[in-house]
Amino acid sequence: MVVKAQNALAYIEQKKDLIVEVSDKIWRFAEVGLHEYRSAECLAKALEEEGFSVERNVAGMPTAFVATWGSGSPVIGFLGEYDALPGLSQKVSTTREELVPGGAGHGCGHNLLGAGVFGAVIGLKEELSSRNLSGTIKYFGCPAEENFSGKAFMARDGLFDDCDACLTWHPGSVNRVWTGSSLANNAMNVHFYGLSAHAAGDPYNGRSALDALLLMNMGVEFLREHMPPKARIHYVITDGGRQPNVVPAKASAWYLVRAPRREEVDDLYRRVLNCAYGAAQMTETRCEVELIKAIWNVLPNPVLEDVLEEAMKRVGPPEFGQEEYEFAREILKTIPENQRLALLRESQVPEEEWGKVLNDTVLPRPGNVEDVKGSTDVGDVSWCCPTAQFRTACIALGTPGHSWQYVAQAGMGIGHAGMLTAAKVLAEAGFDLMTNPKILSKAKAEFTRLTGGKKYKCAMPESHKPAFNQLKV
Repeated sequence: MVVKAQNALAYIEQKKDLIVEVSDKIWRFAEVGLHEYRSAECLAKALEEEGFSVERNVAGMPTAFVATWGSGSPVIGFLGEYDALPGLSQKVSTTREELVPGGAGHGCGHNLLGAGVFGAVIGLKEELSSRNLSGTIKYFGCPAEENFSGKAFMARDGLFDDCDACLTWHPGSVNRVWTGSSLANNAMNVHFYGLSAHAAGDPYNGRSALDALLLMNMGVEFLREHMPPKARIHYVITDGGRQPNVVPAKASAWYLVRAPRREEVDDLYRRVLNCAYGAAQMTETRCEVELIKAIWNVLPNPVLEDVLEEAMKRVGPPEFGQEEYEFAREILKTIPENQRLALLRESQVPEEEWGKVLNDTVLPRPGNVEDVKGSTDVGDVSWCCPTAQFRTACIALGTPGHSWQYVAQAGMGIGHAGMLTAAKVLAEAGFDLMTNPKILSKAKAEFTRLTGGKKYKCAMPESHKPAFNQLKV
């Protein structure tokens, strides 16, 4: 199939060294959510140098920005991310080797995501300007997708309200349009406060905050039998006391509560809080709950998914060289085969692809649509305007997410090839939306049908601020 946005794709090819350079810089910076200062500035400056005007520090987040080019309608938004995950620092190596001891790493490929969207918007700008066409392109620099959901704060501030549609992508192991929904979620800190005492001399005078926290956790474990099958609850103990011979006066946990729909999260969250308050009552301690964030599930838009799928067919899959195939083979040796096959089954990858190390075809959307098991703040954007996304192959087939193997591939040719393909697909699909008002009208009609015409309402209070101090940097 012949691409429509030929100038855009040619420009992306011309600028591929720059796009890769931006990606690799962000990969090396590896900054965690809400602290992506160098990563955000790298993208903002690169966009300014390509003719975009940039508004920094939006929605109360220093690492959030909006870059704009053009004027008039339609307004098409593109969502970029650039946050890394704690504890996943990794060299470009097929064995486990930290780049920075204890440092962060791009275990979800967001260095590729942000740079790929950068490539898309500068390509689309070239296409529109060469044809002297009107329209507005917006690059949304979105921090903290992994933990603190920057897009939800941006949506709450109305930053997506003037968009006719938004598009994005995510690195993955297959080339396929993302269909179905995701899990909505709430995250919170739970703090228990008790009374310290000598653990041997007079423990009866103490009230253990750690006991309260453990009782809460036990309550949640029993709750799992009685919650919706697709719901998920995760937690880590962030403070369990300092030494065993002192009854802990303070204990804390970081909780994440997920369910397929926003209203299900609200109900499950209430029940988890009951476990906390009940534990406090049993131990005569005090409980405080601190909301971190709350996000919506993704609202799919089949019309935009069709646009992305046709664009993917026209652009074609990534092209990998011998070096990429050899690296992928070595990486797969570090992943147990049963784990790899389980991931491929879960992702509904056709069995004929299982014997490959890299996906080199464009896969159709699954006939049996299943919601993804994870969460994304793209969900909040999708309730503001028609939104769709896709994946391209940036890692070997069956590579687990949030792993050192993922980080290694995100910093070399496998990730680069998938990223450049994604940039071309986004530019091609964006040009479709810019020049075909009938498609955009259909996407909006589908959006109105699915939302029932209701306006987006953020799940967080207006006064709630991003959790800047949640992660140590």
